[in-house]
Amino acid sequence: MDDCKLAQAQAPRSGDGRGWPKAGFGGWRWSRARRTGLGGPRRWPRVSWRGAGRPPAARATRTEGQDVASRSRSPLAREGAGGGEQLVDQLIRDLNEMNDVPFFDIQLPYELAINIFQYLDRKELGRCAQVSKTWKVIAEDEVLWFRLCQQEGHLSDSSISDYSCWKLIFQECRAKEHMLRTNWKNRKGAVSELEHIPDAVLCDVHSHDGVVIAGYTSGDVRVWDTRTWDYVAPFLESEDEEDEPGMQPNVSFVRINSSLAVAAYEDGFLNIWDLRTGKYPVHRFEHDARIQALALSQDDATVATASAFDVVMLSPSEEGYWQIAAEFEVPKLVQYLEIVPETGRYPVAVAAAGDLMYLLKAEDSARTLLYAHGPPVTCLDVSANQVAFGVQGLGWVYEGSKILVYSLEAGRRLLKLGNVLRDFTCVNLSDSPPNLMVSGNMDGRVRIHDLRSGNIALSLSAHQLAVSAVQMDDWKIVSGGEEGLVSVWDYRTNQKLWEVYSGHPVQHISFSSHSLITANVPYQTVMRKADLDSFTTHRRHRGLIRAYEFAVDQLAFQSPLPVCRSSCDAMATHYYDLALAFPYNHV
Repeated sequence: MDDCKLAQAQAPRSGDGRGWPKAGFGGWRWSRARRTGLGGPRRWPRVSWRGAGRPPAARATRTEGQDVASRSRSPLAREGAGGGEQLVDQLIRDLNEMNDVPFFDIQLPYELAINIFQYLDRKELGRCAQVSKTWKVIAEDEVLWFRLCQQEGHLSDSSISDYSCWKLIFQECRAKEHMLRTNWKNRKGAVSELEHIPDAVLCDVHSHDGVVIAGYTSGDVRVWDTRTWDYVAPFLESEDEEDEPGMQPNVSFVRINSSLAVAAYEDGFLNIWDLRTGKYPVHRFEHDARIQALALSQDDATVATASAFDVVMLSPSEEGYWQIAAEFEVPKLVQYLEIVPETGRYPVAVAAAGDLMYLLKAEDSARTLLYAHGPPVTCLDVSANQVAFGVQGLGWVYEGSKILVYSLEAGRRLLKLGNVLRDFTCVNLSDSPPNLMVSGNMDGRVRIHDLRSGNIALSLSAHQLAVSAVQMDDWKIVSGGEEGLVSVWDYRTNQKLWEVYSGHPVQHISFSSHSLITANVPYQTVMRKADLDSFTTHRRHRGLIRAYEFAVDQLAFQSPLPVCRSSCDAMATHYYDLALAFPYNHV
């Protein structure tokens, strides 16, 4: 009996005293394997309590077997053994690590989640909304979809409290944008020819946000609001009531913005109208000589004129009285004049006089010379922080024509673009997409310039004669030529969509997502014989202004629209396919 007790005491015992292994790492792993279904229960070696009557050799053999089984459960032994058991254990450990980090169960503050989701676009928000109910609530938050509407330019003047479901508003805006783009491509819409003035020739046209202003050889100035399709255009009266109608001097230039209309006359007079107060001018300014250039700020009440060697900048005081904000003197005659937008309290203008380019600041009447003693300037445009202007070439052997881009803040040249044989006739920097600029040339080609690399991204053979006006957005180009052709291009596919012809050079082009305004202004401002038929004479020699509207669905709910505004009776309809011939094209 004592020998049996001694044998039991000397035998190795692993477990809790009842012959079972300890509830340690091995037992925990066994329970996980059973729970996950990735393996059966381990067959642990059984410890017998009835070994006292066996020989010592048998007891020693059983003891060695227990040691071997214990070593087989260690990691080193498993690595040596190999096989499926090692792969199963590794998979179990990986699953345990995943369960230790419950990724989809992490609870973040709602404001922090919104700040994370605001960096996603509409497609990524849609994918996140399919993950879980919690993510769906976050991905459809009104703040995120309001931000997307503002980023893509939809309802930019609205606040977040104006609508209850900004995701639905975003979808409607996208659908409308798609409809307008389809109408642009297929020439679906309404067109109207703005009513002419009898016995007068069109001299200059300008537009802003759908409001059109035109000046004539009779001295008359008219304004149309194409946004409401109200073509009863009011005359902007002159201050001299003693002059008979049609006896005023010719109109040289006209400009318009959201609140002001400006007209410059051949005799050096300048009239400024406030569109909110009435048809009589609020200020009248006189130069000693003919006005050579006129500029009007797009965002505030600032007017700049160039006459002889003087440049004058006018703006109203705090009391509302117009005054001279700054006056400059330049050594040469100014051909091009533009006002820099978004300059704050003190206006800034850019003037091109021959081979000189000046930056004019009204704050201290400072005159900064940007460009001097080079080829003459042929075209000019400005943005909030850059100015682009074309210069003549010195011949193909020396150097071709090019466009120079300067920084207004640093006052130094940033890029030299182009280098082509013919001169650049127009450039549009302010209305172009970021890092892009479009230009027209005397060779009839329209070019898109990449402002990041300085290379020509695309060149289109658009016109037979020189390009006189051009504008682009994120997918299309509208250009006008001196032969009278208006062309619409999809520059992503390098394909011409459609074109419209009139007999005079295209001097003005302005379009938005839903409308297009074109003006064909004749070079000759002298009327032909008056004994001809009035309409035929004006149709051939007076010039032409057309307004296009591509929001067909919106027009269907409005009053019938005129197809052609003229002195004769014209048809009226809601809309028609612009691919058809225009009325009276062959009169």
